[in-house]
Amino acid sequence: MVNPSDIMKVMNAQNKFTANHPKFAAFLRAVLAGGIPEGTVIEISLTRPGEETMTTNLKVQQSDLELLHELQTLGR
Repeated sequence: MVNPSDIMKVMNAQNKFTANHPKFAAFLRAVLAGGIPEGTVIEISLTRPGEETMTTNLKVQQSDLELLHELQTLGR
């Protein structure tokens, strides 16, 4: 059973994240609304202060989509 207090903590953290990073939250909503079909390339970059940027990417495969579907099912 899920603790209502824990749900409130997560919701508050999510609201704070969205307030702190409104463009990122809007980006995620737009991406997820359009779906992520097989063959989509996802690229992620990370730049730490004073360091060079690290970048990687992945091409979404059917098995990735199946994993995401299973995770969504668990979250319900």
